[in-house]
Amino acid sequence: MHDRPSAASEKAAFDMVKTSVLVVGGGPVGLSLAMDLASRGISVTVVETRAAGEPPSVKCNHVSSRSMEIFRRLGVARKLRDTGLPADYPNDCSYRTTATGIELSRILIPCRRDRYTATSGPDTGWPTAEPPHRINQIYMEPVLFAHAASIEGLQILNRTAFEDFRQDDDGIVATVRNLDTGSASPIHADFIVGCDGARSLVRKAIDANLQGTPIIQRVQSTYIHAPTLLGLMDQPAWMTLSLNPRRCGTVVAIDGQENWLIHNHLNREDETFDSVDRDASIRAILGVGPDFEYEILSKEDWVGRRLVADRFRKGRAFICGDAAHLWMPYAGYGMNAGIADATNLAWLLGAYLQGWADIKILDAYEAERLPITEQVSRFAMEMAGKVLSQRRTVPEEIEQPGPEGDAVRKQVGQAAYDLNVQQYCCGGLNFGYFYDQSPIIAYDGAEQPGFTMADFTPSSTPGCRLPFAKLSDGRVVYDALGPGYTLLRYDPDVAVAPLAEAMRANGVPFAVVDVPTSQPFGDHKLILARTDQHVAWRGDAVPDDPAPLVGKLLGQNLTGGPG
Repeated sequence: MHDRPSAASEKAAFDMVKTSVLVVGGGPVGLSLAMDLASRGISVTVVETRAAGEPPSVKCNHVSSRSMEIFRRLGVARKLRDTGLPADYPNDCSYRTTATGIELSRILIPCRRDRYTATSGPDTGWPTAEPPHRINQIYMEPVLFAHAASIEGLQILNRTAFEDFRQDDDGIVATVRNLDTGSASPIHADFIVGCDGARSLVRKAIDANLQGTPIIQRVQSTYIHAPTLLGLMDQPAWMTLSLNPRRCGTVVAIDGQENWLIHNHLNREDETFDSVDRDASIRAILGVGPDFEYEILSKEDWVGRRLVADRFRKGRAFICGDAAHLWMPYAGYGMNAGIADATNLAWLLGAYLQGWADIKILDAYEAERLPITEQVSRFAMEMAGKVLSQRRTVPEEIEQPGPEGDAVRKQVGQAAYDLNVQQYCCGGLNFGYFYDQSPIIAYDGAEQPGFTMADFTPSSTPGCRLPFAKLSDGRVVYDALGPGYTLLRYDPDVAVAPLAEAMRANGVPFAVVDVPTSQPFGDHKLILARTDQHVAWRGDAVPDDPAPLVGKLLGQNLTGGPG
């Protein structure tokens, strides 16, 4: 973590700030967006209310494989992989009668020491060079902050609150306030992006409304220091889920030693935050008596929802992450969906600001992200309903000794495994989602294969994620993708000069990469991939006149714009 800037430098920063993109919110989504933009040479300013080094909450505990692919491109994946839980701490999900009680089943997930080499378990063998990473936000965010702060052209203003903005055809002027001095100052930018969470002021400023299901479940979350708990667990896990008739809950290992996050799920409809005894619930979830000692580090009561904004953009203002969508954190896809928003928006803004795409290319952000966000949020809500039903119907005999209890435990454990392996090892959500309504993708009439939370079919159909492959030099194909468009050629004899010339005539960062023909998914000789790994076009030969295709890809054929 970097030292806090001096008062003099803070004052200078507030005299007048001009930037290409103003990012409101310096959490994982805002920092991901800022890093992605800055890596493209775009000047970015991030405003964040917290001081430099002030820790975030302990909410997020999982970085998806898809997000790790993004962080690999941004050069920070290894740094993230090297922190979090101890290298040999089990990343499993364990279902037990209590956190210290009888184990019912276990979803095997490799520890970070073995993450790249493990071959057993339901999320190994995935088509990626970057498997998921279990890490709490308190360890993740400092790594992102330090990396972001080291990038030229990226400025982070801590202890700074966004208040409002106005926009016209040429840009925006935002008002921000230094929380230490109380002074307000303007920031001039071409665009503003709200990554400012559930209570987003940017969302309110663009008149976007959250729609959906306002209450799915209430949860008491308590972050505790309990040095003796690990010794009471016969086989620890990253996440331990207690299933008993008294109180169901989730225990997340934060440091793998002494600190734990406990989610107490209020499963009965008549339960409220005030009516449920927090301490008694924690002890019931852990399976410990009144003599067990622990210290509460922080606590939060929250409501799980399924809410999606009815718009993600107004003119030069955009929203990402929790500012745009809120849902129960099933499959760990709250923060990760926001990171997907960020990388989608970053390359589109970069394309326009670098001068090689029309401003109308920005229409693709809402057209691509809003529909898939709506769909993924429904996946999460459906999973929440099934898990909630499971918790409400835990048999009374689950802790009974003997054959009858054994039979019940076997049945409950298998059901818990079958249901939850879908969300904790969710290949479909990582790799299966596609954009089927984009104005800048050249569809060819083929239907994208469907996907579930757990399963997907790799496909080169336009809109899908480019299928995983390795090049002849051993590199992963995603590592060869450039900052604009990359043409994957599965037959080296196919002539591609007309398309290359048309792209470069428009100033598009463009590369041609030959993929060994022995690789799968070479059902077309040419696949054109975007920098965000989605397929934009495919064919067996480049068009005789590539101008219409290039125009579509760059947003030149669209109507509308930033109004």
